[in-house]
Amino acid sequence: MTQGYRQLEVWKQGKQIAVQIYRITNGPPWDRDWGLRDQVRRAAVSIPSNIGEGDARGSNRDSIRFFRIALGSLAELETQLEIAQEIGYLPPDQLRQLAVDLQLLGARLGALIRSRSDT
Repeated sequence: MTQGYRQLEVWKQGKQIAVQIYRITNGPPWDRDWGLRDQVRRAAVSIPSNIGEGDARGSNRDSIRFFRIALGSLAELETQLEIAQEIGYLPPDQLRQLAVDLQLLGARLGALIRSRSDT
């Protein structure tokens, strides 16, 4: 089993956010809206999954492609969480904290992409 990606801070942070999203969406009012709940969960899981897959690829070009997909999933998750807050599923303070965490992850992922582009 490949261990390299498990050492990446972006993967660790992405996994932590995915676990947090699962906990947040485990119960009311999320249990009444399977569509949004499942979409939010899929986007959250996609972030560390694509980081891991990208890091395991044999070339920087392939890795960068998957890291960019992770960035897309991050933007998707941000959008879905804003919608969830607007319809009353997520308290504003919880959205603010998640937004800070996602912004930091996005910045770190961008830095990883730049560093892999330079080699």
